[in-house]
Amino acid sequence: MKPDWDSLMEEYSGSATALVADVDCTTEGKDLCSEHGVRGYPTIKYGDPSALEDYKGGRDLASLKKFAAENLKPMCSPANIDLCDDAKKAEIEKFMAMDDADLDASIKEKEALQQKTEADFKVLVEGLQKTYQEAMENKDKTIEEIKNSGLGLMKAVKSVKAKKGSEEL
Repeated sequence: MKPDWDSLMEEYSGSATALVADVDCTTEGKDLCSEHGVRGYPTIKYGDPSALEDYKGGRDLASLKKFAAENLKPMCSPANIDLCDDAKKAEIEKFMAMDDADLDASIKEKEALQQKTEADFKVLVEGLQKTYQEAMENKDKTIEEIKNSGLGLMKAVKSVKAKKGSEEL
């Protein structure tokens, strides 16, 4: 993916409206990555710098270029409210009218909900993993019991009988 990403960065290097860059989250970019919720590498984010979204598309150059062409442009945001539809404008205006304490509380509430959702998902996945592991162990044990119950000998006897039968003809 790195060569494709480097090509995309080169293509957008002089853009006045889009930034395609990479950040080393293990060194000087650690704080930036933490601030934007980067937990795995490579992670691609896009959108308004104050509210970046996770990119979920293809990682090849064609997919990256297509996505960039469609999405890396000025977008509806508080800084570009003229690009918003009426519903988004109303939502932005509602948030702009909130005092800082209420806005901070709302952000904190939504982030807590997001963290709870992530935690609930993690618990679910761990439960599924445990169920899968138990099912796998049960399957392996059952197959081993079947084999040990004489299946191999039965197959060997059948083979010998078939061989003897063909010799008699």
